[in-house]
Amino acid sequence: MAERHIVAMGGGGFSMEPRNPRLDDFVLSLARRKQRKRPRVCFVGTASGDSDMYIRRFHEAFPPSRAAATHLTFFERNVRDLRSFVMDQDVIYVGGGSSANMLAVWRLHGFDKILRAAWNSGIVMAGISAGAICWFEDGLTDSFGMPYRALNDGLGFVRGACCPHYDGEKERRPVLLRLSKRGFPSTLALDDGAAAHFVGTRLKEVVSSRPKARAFRVELKRGVIVETPIPVRHLSAAR
Repeated sequence: MAERHIVAMGGGGFSMEPRNPRLDDFVLSLARRKQRKRPRVCFVGTASGDSDMYIRRFHEAFPPSRAAATHLTFFERNVRDLRSFVMDQDVIYVGGGSSANMLAVWRLHGFDKILRAAWNSGIVMAGISAGAICWFEDGLTDSFGMPYRALNDGLGFVRGACCPHYDGEKERRPVLLRLSKRGFPSTLALDDGAAAHFVGTRLKEVVSSRPKARAFRVELKRGVIVETPIPVRHLSAAR
């Protein structure tokens, strides 16, 4: 089996930090290139309803000098053979939005199974917010409106749960702590600017585009909620 990578961003990347390419450059550094000069990066914006603006911003952030960029839409499906298309990519980059709606659409098209096969073949899986939550078994989501609630419907590539925007959206932390007391699974909580890099199903490290971005493992231990800090490596200056 090829080396498998997942990069789950709590926030950041081209959509939140258009002038700070550190996280996106990190993702590109993991890409297999199959003897190509530029990695092939496919943006999947299902969670935002295939927003034209989101897709346009992606292509602006990944010009031909940086990557061979393409995108995949489902509300007006532009690819007939999904498996062949995905298997020809080096990175699948999933945008933010509604995690629940995104996963439902993916499963309707069989895209969930294709993503797992792609991951197993060594194609990098990456994403922000909904695009971070989806790789886990569970996550904290606003897909059903406020307040935040458990998703209970992730792809399960990685065990446990993910909570993005841990410092960026003040309601997330208290809801996560409350859910954890009720048996919510062990959760990787990521500040904006922090990204968890998994090799296989093991957390290799957390990297960041912001000097003060943090990451925590939040879990119930002997009846007490524990937020264990995870070391974060601030990425070097942008190119």
